[in-house]
This record gives sequence, structure tokens and C-alpha cells, in this order.
Amino acid sequence: MQIGKYQLDLEREPVIMGILNMTPDSFSDGGKWNNLDAALRHAEQMIDGGAKIIDIGGESTRPGYTQISEAEERKRVIPIIQEIKNRFDIPISLDTYKTDVAKAGVEAGADMINDIWGLKWGKKDMAEFIAQSKTAVCIMHNRENTYYDNLVEDVLEDLKASVDIAHRAGVRDSQIILDPGIGFGKDYSQNLFMMKHVDRIKAMGYPILLGTSRKSVIGMTLNVDKNERMAGTVATTVLGYERGCSIFRVHDVKENYQALKMACAIMNEG
Repeated sequence: MQIGKYQLDLEREPVIMGILNMTPDSFSDGGKWNNLDAALRHAEQMIDGGAKIIDIGGESTRPGYTQISEAEERKRVIPIIQEIKNRFDIPISLDTYKTDVAKAGVEAGADMINDIWGLKWGKKDMAEFIAQSKTAVCIMHNRENTYYDNLVEDVLEDLKASVDIAHRAGVRDSQIILDPGIGFGKDYSQNLFMMKHVDRIKAMGYPILLGTSRKSVIGMTLNVDKNERMAGTVATTVLGYERGCSIFRVHDVKENYQALKMACAIMNEG
């Protein structure tokens, strides 16, 4: 997988993507890193802990989130993209579904766009920008409701529709990563069922990004609050790797990196 200048062999070496939220209101860590010095220190900690990609977000997408303006989102993310690029040699993913923010982010140095609306938001012009810029893109599954006839088949069809949008715009398969969208457009049992059958997405032929870190499905399963969900997240990372996922978007980098490294050693032995 080519992400900017970086070539990642995701079949042989799955990677941890560290979350850097430049937001005051994200569900888990809102306000912790939304000044430049704190964000840079946290980015360095995540890199030291094993992160191979940093995912920067400027708008919280927690349930019931309030959409911010493109200008405000750019103000939050562009300085930290530039500073991380100046200080560290690591690919940067920009978590945005807004095309103008994506354009500014790539110009500032972002190597990948992480689109929670799977290229389907607004004017649906994100795909054209991805094709033109040749940027890597993570296409996440999402819906505005939780109504499915057949959960897995419907998720696959929704993702295929997003991939079709990408193809029509000229995006190459080598640019595409898919995400099952755990916590988005799914209720508790649907999230569990989708994680169990995430290997079905692998059959589409693209790398899979799994983003479960500290999400409510873990809190509801273990009856713990947002600050006690690391162990549950680690379990989903290991299970996701066994089922074919290769990028793991997490808050607790070191712990998930070590668990993934151990799982890789066992599964690849011999």
C-alpha cells in the first residue's frame, strides 16, 4: 500500500494508526491535545509506542456531534499537520469528509484522507479530489440509520457503492482502504456482528482499517466507562488481525502495538 512516499506491506506487517484529535469535544480525549505543544508531545509518544501512521482529526464525530465550519476545521488541523511533517518521518492521515479541508490538508502534507462518509457526503466531490491528488483514501461504511435487511450483505453493498464512486472518478484500487465503520450507523449487536464477520470485507480485495478504540460497544459489553476500555480495544485489535484487518486506529498505541506484534509472531510462525 502506497501512502504518500511510504510503501507499507500490510499483508506482512499490519500497522497501528495513532489517533490525534485536535478537538475540544471528542468522546474520549476531547481537549487533551488541542494545542500545538501538547499535540506534538502526544504524536511523539505514539510514534515511540509503535504507531506507523498518525490520524489527525479536527471535528468530533461522536454520536450527536455538532458539525463545525470548514474554516474552523482547517484552523485546527493544518498547523499540526505541518509541524508533524517538519519533525517526524511518518505518514499522516487526515480524518475529514469535507473536500475543501482535505485539499488544504494534503497541501499541508497529509498523505491520506480518512472519510467517515465513504465519499458520499455533500457534493460527493471528494472522489474527484482523491483521483486528482493520487492520495490514499480510507472509505468507511456509514449510514444515517440502523435499518438493514441483511447486515453484512448490506454493508458490503454500501461499500461497493462507495468504491464505484471512487472508480468513476478515476481513483485506483491501489489507493483504497476500507473500514467497516464500527460505531457508525449500527447498534450494539450490529457492531458486534460486523466485527465477527469483518473478514467478509477482506474478500473485496482491499486492506481493512479497523477503528474500535474505546467505543461504546466496548463500554456496553464490559460495563466500563470511556477511560477503562483499553483492554477491550486490545481484544478487538487481535481479533481483527486474525480476521484479516491490517490497520488499527487506536488511542492507546503502545498496548495495541504490543498485542498486535505478539499476535503476528504467533500467526506467522513457520
